Amino acid sequence: MSQSSPNHSPAESAADAFTDECILVLDFGSQYAQLIARRVREQNVYCRIVRHDLSAERIAELKPKGIILSGGPSSVYAEGAPRCDPKLFELGIPVLGICYGMQLMCEALGGQVEHTLTREYGRASLSIGEERQLFAGLPETMDVWMSHGDQVSGIGEVFDSLAATDTCPYAAIAHQQLPIFGMQFHPEVTHTPLGSQVLHNFVIGVCGCEGTWHLSDFADSLIDQVRQQVGQRRVICGLSGGVDSSVVAALLYKAIGAQLTCILIDNGLLRKDEQSAVISEFTNHFKADLRVVDAEDQFLDALKGIDEPQEKRRRIGAAFIECFQAEAESIEDAHFLAQGTLYPDVIESGAAADGPAATIKLHHNVGGLPEKLGFELIEPLRDLFKDEVRRLGEELGLPPALVWRHPFPGPGLAVRCLGEITREKLDVLREADEIVVNEIKAAGLYRQTSQSFAVLLPVQSVGVMGDARTYENAVAIRSVNTDDFMTADWSRLPYELLAKMSTRIINEVKGVNRVCYDISSKPPATIEWE
Repeated sequence: MSQSSPNHSPAESAADAFTDECILVLDFGSQYAQLIARRVREQNVYCRIVRHDLSAERIAELKPKGIILSGGPSSVYAEGAPRCDPKLFELGIPVLGICYGMQLMCEALGGQVEHTLTREYGRASLSIGEERQLFAGLPETMDVWMSHGDQVSGIGEVFDSLAATDTCPYAAIAHQQLPIFGMQFHPEVTHTPLGSQVLHNFVIGVCGCEGTWHLSDFADSLIDQVRQQVGQRRVICGLSGGVDSSVVAALLYKAIGAQLTCILIDNGLLRKDEQSAVISEFTNHFKADLRVVDAEDQFLDALKGIDEPQEKRRRIGAAFIECFQAEAESIEDAHFLAQGTLYPDVIESGAAADGPAATIKLHHNVGGLPEKLGFELIEPLRDLFKDEVRRLGEELGLPPALVWRHPFPGPGLAVRCLGEITREKLDVLREADEIVVNEIKAAGLYRQTSQSFAVLLPVQSVGVMGDARTYENAVAIRSVNTDDFMTADWSRLPYELLAKMSTRIINEVKGVNRVCYDISSKPPATIEWE
């Protein structure tokens, strides 16, 4: 195997072909920065995320049609707070500041920012006083989503107020001479129902984009980039049977054919009968080499006695590397490693080690594998969101049953079996999870829900079965609706369906006597429980 070397992902290289009409998002550590990019792409305009401290000179070289300053967890007046190059406001390029981005922009151009007495988090009613392109075609009042502890308290003599809420007098502002706008609320989240129209007004109306970018064109460029990068060398791909790894495998197979080898690590954390299903689906749709590694004992030994979520992920990642390395050594001329890393994986993992983003959770497939593994990394989906990956899968000819399969986390059932992992607890969870998924499908709701699964809780409760007292496990059912997996709302499943799932789980899964339904949204919760 060759030694690894610094390498930009093919997705980044392919993206460069679309800078003729591109919006740049400067990332100040927002968990929603990638979501802003996704909303812009909905306008058929390519969007790239760059560091917040990119120089104005470099920004000018990229020739963006517009710039969006993201939100972030910092306060503009805090020591070490991330800042942008103030000269970017002199480039004549339209700028939209969102939340922290608005505060930073306002402070740089003569406004004032103050800490509010109470953090404002949740829905608010926005009253629009002046359209100024940003609110063209929108009603005078609209629901928006707030998430801030600071807000603009003064706009100086260069800004005009466009909209306000009961608690935020400058919820949206516009520069009097320059195409510079700011908003305290988040238009990118689904909790702002008309937020996409606001971004459309900025991207199409203010920036003058025509909306000519299409995913099919991106896919063709991506395939060409992979071919150029790989040449005649071999690529290995970790296959889990999920949407992401399947699309990566399909894309690579179309690009390089027999130069691809896929490895399935059976870590003992898969769903019921998952290994056989993955093998069947793979052999039916690909002709590439598939290696299956039975590593259940190795993973369960590594997880023994561990109940802390991040440590679980670390150990699973380490065990995965060990297994992968051992199998990869038997593959002649293996040079590249392909992974199904997505945009949400990158941002939730903190994006960059020296960047301003806060880490939400670790992803075992983010950031590349250790240099000792000796591979160059290929992450062709790194710039895409889940819905874009599904569309790409359809473009590549994958069957609908595979493309629309509900996501499954990289660490598998380990993040749905709370507390210490044991083989017995995993078996209970598999049975409960299969009932949830099968009943969702039987009700015709599998495509209407985005992710549905069971969670085994680390608590026991008293129950009565027959005439006997029981003290057994509790299972939570989780079902969410989302189009981006950065934000999500809990599914309003029919009571009759929930009752049927509960009855079946309690009656058919030994060791469970209580079932509850998770009705929390993301945010503030995450979709997975760990």
